[in-house]
Order: sequence, then structure tokens, then C-alpha cells
Amino acid sequence: MDKLRITGGRPLQGEVRVSGAKNAALPIMCAALLTDQRVALSNVPSLVDVSTMGKLLRQMGVEVHRPADGQLTLCAAAVSDPTAPYELVKTMRASVLVLGPLLARCGRARVSLPGGCAIGLRPVDQHVKGLQAMGAKIGVEHGYMHASAERLRGARVVMDLVTVTGTENLLMAAVLAEGETLLENAAREPEVVDLARCLSAMGARIEGAGSDVMRIEGVASLRGTAHRVMPDRIELGTYLAAAAAAGGKVRLTDAAPDSLGATLEKLRECGARIEVADRSIEIEMAARPKAVSLSTAPYPGFATDMQAQFMALASIARGTARISETIFENRFMHALELQRLGAQISIQGNTAVVRGVERLQGAAVMATDLRASAGLVIAGLVADGQTVVDRIYHLDRGYEALEKKLAALGARIERTR
Repeated sequence: MDKLRITGGRPLQGEVRVSGAKNAALPIMCAALLTDQRVALSNVPSLVDVSTMGKLLRQMGVEVHRPADGQLTLCAAAVSDPTAPYELVKTMRASVLVLGPLLARCGRARVSLPGGCAIGLRPVDQHVKGLQAMGAKIGVEHGYMHASAERLRGARVVMDLVTVTGTENLLMAAVLAEGETLLENAAREPEVVDLARCLSAMGARIEGAGSDVMRIEGVASLRGTAHRVMPDRIELGTYLAAAAAAGGKVRLTDAAPDSLGATLEKLRECGARIEVADRSIEIEMAARPKAVSLSTAPYPGFATDMQAQFMALASIARGTARISETIFENRFMHALELQRLGAQISIQGNTAVVRGVERLQGAAVMATDLRASAGLVIAGLVADGQTVVDRIYHLDRGYEALEKKLAALGARIERTR
């Protein structure tokens, strides 16, 4: 099993390109199920999750090709088997995003209940509730959702809580439903907007993407399109947090700075100097960061996917930070691993109190989920001596060539077994 070996204590310097967003690419790949024509994607990251989604779509009968790095073409001319089996779904929660498109296109679907990172329950009840309001019949047997509908009908759906994948699933179902669908309390994340942009290019009629109310007028069919996946705002935030912790000066290119407002605000509070251009962002950190408190929230609030990285940053900051997690109930497992490096963290319910120390000490640690892995890597960059991060298969699900990009910035980091 691969590991990362990091020797800390070196500031980061240089320039790195931000990859395409995993959380945008995956639902857009599922959107290819909605048409029998070719969908050509660019800026697609080379990640385990993207590969897994490709395997899932192939077993349904979709033609999936990688003509070049960053490019992906999909053609669902015929969907021979509208099934998402457990062996593929168990490692990636985003697999549930085939449910809405399969119902809309095929009128039936058999989808395993999802897996993914062990960071909380993350139920699919909002997906089911919305699809049922649109006329679907859905039952659960032996760990699978069995869904059917002659044709989905537009409906008003008020989601009980903000759910990104739920919004995306219902949006994709609604574009081929008969009549108008109103999605209220919809997720506002940039990845949802990117999906809506792709669907609109395919002929969908969507209003309100990026707001909490979306109006969709169903159409009879969609066409193929070409679409460039948006830059990954969480990867961008991760490298910015790494530079703020380790010090130095880093420029990120092919970025979308306007997608990460809450993170940039907190980095400036830490003492970082940040300069934003249209497609790039530069960060400079000349001193030890100041502690900042935060609470995760749906977009445009502070992203839960940046919480672990900021906990690592707070571990060596001046002062005490309170970090509250309001999205997932089990997302502090990385705190125990950070404590192995000398971090002073106490957990009080859904809040972690982090008392910054001047130095962390290198040690062997174990990644528990995707973003926790990134937090441990950041901690390793600032720790004295050597840190070994085990179970980095989590990282490979969501970060493209992370160790190579950090090495290009001067970090002493290598992949080992």
C-alpha cells in the first residue's frame, strides 16, 4: 500500500496549475446518460474516482474514451444495463448520481446504496423524496434502490436540508421530466452551477442555478455537447492552506478564485497576503499564521471539505482556534492523527478547540478520508523531521499528482510503499 514520506520545515515557492474539479466532473459524466449523442469533456482530472465512474458507466453500456490527458468522451447511444452494482458504488458516494439520469432516460434503475469516505451517514432520503414527488416508485431491497417511472413529471420539491448530490440528482432527472420542476432549498455550490451549464449546452431549460431556487422546464430530449470542467476549488484551497502553514510564496494558475471566497477571507485573517487575478491567485506568508476560528456551512459558507486543512494550519498558528463542523457528524477523525504529531486539540461536541504550538513533530499517521489526508500532508510539511502518511489511496481519489505538485514547490515529499 502506497504511503507519502514527508520531511518538513521547508517553505513553498513556485507555481502550480490547478486541476479540473472532481466534484464537477463526476455529475457531468453522469449527465451523459441523458442523451444518445456524444459528450466531450475537457479539463477532466486523472483521479481514481473519475476512473471508477468510467467503469460504472461502461458496465451500463456507455462508451467511455480518454483520447488525451484531461479529455474524456462519453456516448450513451444505448443504455443496456441501468444498474449500479455494489462493488463499484461502495468506494464512491457520487455513484448515486446515476439514479436521476437513469430514471429520466430509461424509466428504471437499480442502484446500490452508496459508500465513500467514512465521515458520516450522508443519507439519500432527499434524493428519494424528490424523485417520488416526480412520480417515481422507489423501494429498497438487499441494499439496492429499485426505481421505476413511465415518465417523470415536474413537481415542486422542497428539500429538508441542503444537499449537493441531491440537488444534482434531481436537476438531472428534471431536465427530461414532463412539465416544470421547482427545486427549493437547492445547493448553490459552483459544481452545481457547472453541471447546470453543461446541461443547458445540451438543450436543458434551467433558471436559477447558483441560487437556492431552481426552475427547470423539461424537454423531450437532449443533444451532445463539448464542455470544459471548472477548476477544482478544494484543490486550490488545499495548496493555499499548505502555503499559509509552511510559509513562502506560491502562485496557482488555471484557478477560479471567485469560487472560494470564504476560504480566502480566513486565509487573510491568518495573515496571508493574497493577490487575485482572473484565472490565477498568489499567496505569500512571511510569518507564523494567526489562529482563526470557523464554522463549516453550505456554499457560500466555509466548505466542510476545507475543514481538515485548516485544522492542520491552526495546529501551528499563534493563538487558539475553534473549528465547528456542522455538515458531517463524524469528520474529526484526523484530529487524533494530528495529535500524534504534537497538535493540541480537544473535541467538544461538534467543535474542535485547537491551541497552536510552535512546532509539530514528525511521526507515522494514517489517513481516514480524502480531506483528512490533505490535512495530514499539510501538517507533515511543517513538522520537524519525517512524517509518513499511510492509506493515501484516499488522496488519489481527489488530488491529481499531489506529491509531484508539492515537490515542484520545493517540498521534500515522495511516494513509497
